[in-house]
Amino acid sequence: MNVVIVESPAKAKTINKYLGSDYKVLASFGHVRDLPSKDGSVDPEKDFDMKWSVDSRAESTLKEITKAVKGAEKLILATDPDREGEAISWHILEELKRRKAVSETLQIERVVFNAITKTAILEAMNTPRDIATDLVDAYLARRALDYLVGFTLSPVLWRKLPGSRSAGRVQSVALRLICEREAEIEIFQPQEYWSIVTDAFGDEKKKFEARLFGLDDKKLGKFSLANEADAKKAADKIKAGKFQISKIEKKTVARHPSPPFITSTLQQEASRKLGFGASKTMRTAQKLYEGVTLSGETVGLITYMRTDSITMVGEALHDARKVIESEFGNAYLPEKPRAYKSKAKNAQEAHEAIRPTRLSRHPKTLSKFLSSDEMKLYTLIWKRAIASQMKSAALDQTTIQIHTQNKDVELRATGTMVKFDGFFKLYQEGQDDKEDDKEEQSLPSLKEGEKITIKKIDPKQHFTQPPPRYSEASLVKRLEELGIGRPSTYASILQVLQDRDYVTLDKKRFIPEDRGRLVTSFLKHFFLTYVEYDFTAELENKLDEVSDGGLSWKSVLQEFWGSFNTATKEAQKLTITEVIDKLDAALEKHFFPVTEKSPKPRKCPTCDNGRLGLKLARTGGFIGCSNYPECKHTQPLSVVGEDNGEQAFPKELGVDDNGEKIAIKKGPYGLYVQLGEGDKPKRSTIPKGMSADKMTLEDAKNLLKLPREVGEYPETGQMIHAGLGRFGPYLKIGNSFVSLKEDNVLEVGLNRSIALIHEYMEKNKPLKEFGNHPESGDPIEAKKGRYGPFLACGRKKVPLKDIDIDSLSTEDAVKMVDDYKKPTKTKAKTKAKPKTKKASS
Repeated sequence: MNVVIVESPAKAKTINKYLGSDYKVLASFGHVRDLPSKDGSVDPEKDFDMKWSVDSRAESTLKEITKAVKGAEKLILATDPDREGEAISWHILEELKRRKAVSETLQIERVVFNAITKTAILEAMNTPRDIATDLVDAYLARRALDYLVGFTLSPVLWRKLPGSRSAGRVQSVALRLICEREAEIEIFQPQEYWSIVTDAFGDEKKKFEARLFGLDDKKLGKFSLANEADAKKAADKIKAGKFQISKIEKKTVARHPSPPFITSTLQQEASRKLGFGASKTMRTAQKLYEGVTLSGETVGLITYMRTDSITMVGEALHDARKVIESEFGNAYLPEKPRAYKSKAKNAQEAHEAIRPTRLSRHPKTLSKFLSSDEMKLYTLIWKRAIASQMKSAALDQTTIQIHTQNKDVELRATGTMVKFDGFFKLYQEGQDDKEDDKEEQSLPSLKEGEKITIKKIDPKQHFTQPPPRYSEASLVKRLEELGIGRPSTYASILQVLQDRDYVTLDKKRFIPEDRGRLVTSFLKHFFLTYVEYDFTAELENKLDEVSDGGLSWKSVLQEFWGSFNTATKEAQKLTITEVIDKLDAALEKHFFPVTEKSPKPRKCPTCDNGRLGLKLARTGGFIGCSNYPECKHTQPLSVVGEDNGEQAFPKELGVDDNGEKIAIKKGPYGLYVQLGEGDKPKRSTIPKGMSADKMTLEDAKNLLKLPREVGEYPETGQMIHAGLGRFGPYLKIGNSFVSLKEDNVLEVGLNRSIALIHEYMEKNKPLKEFGNHPESGDPIEAKKGRYGPFLACGRKKVPLKDIDIDSLSTEDAVKMVDDYKKPTKTKAKTKAKPKTKKASS
């Protein structure tokens, strides 16, 4: 028997079908061990010795793998084809060795494949290799660095900056980008400027648009017309002038298609075109990679989605060209396949780009088999891959120069016409932030020397705009440009920043919370080197050198740890007062801006002579008076002089259909909506992501109606409910709760709810079913839990420690449920401590 280890159970089932009965394919369910979340898991004093632990979930998985391997001829490690996959294979092998499950006769092979198709799997099995130690070393260095930064820096933050949650090697740099962009926006001063657009007519009396380009033989700069007076003078000159065309320039420019997707560009484009967050994109791509059942066979629909490579193999290029020829004709087919070269820093060219496993599999043939989100993402990937091999688009660009006779005024008209649409016929890449709003125009037939009549002169006032806040797409793009982090980690980094309440995502743009700004300011003042963009990028370069075999992973750690440990020790000596003074000065322009409404923002409104400043308490930051304890004025950490949301509550929104008052109120755990008054009025928490300031009466009514019925689950006929609980918004079906992480609890519909519940049930599918209990009628099932497998029957949960589930009969399961008694917790008796007197100081 040959034992094959992959990462996911869905993948295991599919691959087992491809390989046949001589193979047993098992799933590791991701990593089987990790560094324990406690001090000392990486010991710099012992040459960075790393202590690994196996949790209860992984323990049951490893027992199953160990049992299978002990009787096997060959162990084939077929985890994902990236650094993490290499590390998982290494961890599994190390654990099997530790458990003495690796015999001298056992053959050990490592195989990798970029797609879950029969061809790809069988080819991989025929080309095995050893575990790549350089990739494992790069993983160890990365994991040790992340641990040392997190478990050394986070405790310093907790002590010196109460209320902060954590810091991370890449997470903190991403947070700095968001905070610095917000600071740019806050200090931005809009500058006025004007432009002039005219309606122009040639001999054929056809209108076209011409813009003022130059005055007095000088080209206009953006701010040459600084105010209305300048614009009026220029308009008067245009009005008085007689114009003719002095020059017509025509040229054809080519627009080339973008390469097929890599991880980061897929996240960016899915954000722009589909509105998907990075995490949602990767979850959906994972499902497409693991596959769907088509004609009784489970097939992977896309290649591996964690990749930096923009290349496609020859077979895929051939398939793409066949599709282009049949769908669009020879006119859209280049003479030879396009080859792409990555421009991104730290790009790893080891794998293939993200593409459909069969490019001839048109999206329209999959509509019955995919969910709405899966269909959208597959279509995007298919279009991008096909378009990358199509002919370039050709655009005719025309520029017309129009002068007065004495050349004191110059107008220009530009027009663009698509001469050949090329890849435009199928796909055009989205944009994050357009720099101007000029619309392309098609120009009438004109010739040099032709007289031009100006009939309408339209001066337009403009103001410069602040730089836009980062969207998920533009932040991922910026991190990639700087060479910070890896594309495979961007989704989790963005999620952690939101989970820590360091940033919020409003209208798909990141806004730093005050807590996030405090953390960034602290790190910039006391750990500047480690949140510098160049330093973080250079560290990534060194980790890439390790993976290429050019650098020792322990030398990278030694170089980093020496200076980082010194900086940490220096920071530990800081007093809270020193920290407060630095942050108070650094964030003065943010928290205490001088405005017309608040000319003296530091003046205490309670005692009238105290100075407001930043204060720190165990739960976090706040603003307080310098005259404490005589003056006890405090206010939440927010911009002085602005309505900070919570100060504006309680706030009445109106009444319901019965005339009862509906209001937003503030409680010890945050803001909530309340219906009526009295001893037990109906209340509902305002969920995260919903703005209390912008809440309407209708929103509040809908919150108070929760939980609401969504519709019936078709497989069981049970009603699905959407509601709010202590852990946030959820879907409920029977006794099962499904957390709503990205969907709005008030808007989530039946189709989306069915998809989420189906996903939840697949993930929590029983290990084995034993039928219904003869007395209670409750189903008896073996399930996986946090602390290992257990039997579930009604409210009973019976641990199945060291029990072979496969050999457990229904009678045994019923008896175990009947005999099980939940252990009762008993308080240990403690002797009373003798009273001691305090030592005098």
